[in-house]
Amino acid sequence: MKILNQSQIQEADRQTIRMEPIESIDLMERAAKTCFKWICQRYNMDQKLTLLCGTGNNGGDGLALYRMLRQNKYSCTLFEFALGKTPSNDYNRNKSKIAEKNFKELTPESLSKIQKDEVIIDALLGTGLNRPVEGSLERIIQVLNEMPNTILSIDIPTGLYSDFNHENQPNGIVQATHTLCFQMPKLAFLLPEYGKKSGHFHLLDIGLLPSYLEKVQTPYHYLTAQRAKIHFKGTNKFDHKGINGNLLLIAGSKGKMGAAVLAARAALRTGVGKLSVLTPKCGIEILQSTIPEAIIEINHGINSISGYYGLNYNTISIGPGMGTNSEAKKYLKSVLTSSSAQMVIDADAINIIAEHPKLKEMLPKNSIITPHPKEFERLVGSWKTEQEKLKLLIQFTANYQVICVLKGAHSAIALPDGNIWFNSSGNPAMATAGSGDVLTGIIGGLLAKGYTPIEASLMGVFAHGYSADLQCESLSTAFMLASDLINGLNSVWRKFENKSKE
Repeated sequence: MKILNQSQIQEADRQTIRMEPIESIDLMERAAKTCFKWICQRYNMDQKLTLLCGTGNNGGDGLALYRMLRQNKYSCTLFEFALGKTPSNDYNRNKSKIAEKNFKELTPESLSKIQKDEVIIDALLGTGLNRPVEGSLERIIQVLNEMPNTILSIDIPTGLYSDFNHENQPNGIVQATHTLCFQMPKLAFLLPEYGKKSGHFHLLDIGLLPSYLEKVQTPYHYLTAQRAKIHFKGTNKFDHKGINGNLLLIAGSKGKMGAAVLAARAALRTGVGKLSVLTPKCGIEILQSTIPEAIIEINHGINSISGYYGLNYNTISIGPGMGTNSEAKKYLKSVLTSSSAQMVIDADAINIIAEHPKLKEMLPKNSIITPHPKEFERLVGSWKTEQEKLKLLIQFTANYQVICVLKGAHSAIALPDGNIWFNSSGNPAMATAGSGDVLTGIIGGLLAKGYTPIEASLMGVFAHGYSADLQCESLSTAFMLASDLINGLNSVWRKFENKSKE
């Protein structure tokens, strides 16, 4: 799914109106109807609703929604806030369809009349915003954000820019509980800077022109289940371990063997044919007792991996728990210079590369590197805004021709061609030690099984988050362990298999 910028979203509306053809008010009606259906599925007619409408087109959506709710016997109140001297034409047209016109004026003081149990619907400002909110509307938003009510924002929280918000002020942005977003997510929803302002966002299909959406160009994409599993191969009865891949995991050091265990177990859960783990002598008993399915490649180092790479594998995952001492650095350098294997590079291996920038020049093309934001900062330097960070991400992958999985709430998979995929799966339960090690194992296992680096990255990142989503159906997000993500992988592949057979 493509993620469009503000001007492209507006052009999608115009093209839809011109080519169907329909009037702009008809598209507004269509958008309101999707919101109405969403609300009806979650709230009964006993739930009191309060709509806050600006006098622009987002407010027009709100008026159409208000009319539908009232016609279906919902208890609704509407507050109106004047944006400029003249309402939009479609706002006025929607207002003319409503019998009673005595809407209440929205002020900071009038918000006190709203009861705590009422659901507030924010239809004040939409995607046409071009400057930070200020004045009385900013004060209204500040009061609104202090209230305990559930807030539903229509398309986008008032005050939030669709794309980048580094010039914005948090006090002038509605903190939504849910955002009913039309057609596709806004880039701002997926970035840590202000993404939390959208709360839980829900994509509502309003039927924008497919031909325009297909041809429009953007570097940003949203990774859904449908896209992640498109290359899923499944199994057949003639499979054997020889054709299911052979992965070498280089991981572990004294006190950090847990990282090796998690990565190894995750790799095995991808169905990889054979897994070998190269680890120092201190980790042999731990690995053999916890992962009997793995073959142990014994390194001569006692507490950390040392020496030089001398093995022959087509696929290598390296980094979890291996340490960053001088011996680990030498070993990593020997792997990068002497192996032609496709690689997944994570954790301590990334930190070593960051400390010794010349190693970046040794990264094999199409390697997959999986930093968290702090590790990425060590690799490329600091940034001031999310826009700068994405530029650095695109530059890094282009310069070194690698795939970079920048981990986060919506992990960004940056490809060498400049495209970035933001992941849709996952939840806060994944913010726990060892989660990244699990991801390294998943991607490495998929890569060894014959998936391309891009396929392994997209499938691996989605499956990693999806496992957390499935596990949270029975486990609390506050108490999930990284190992629970591994336990959930079988359910992920089962769902992939079932979908592929449909």
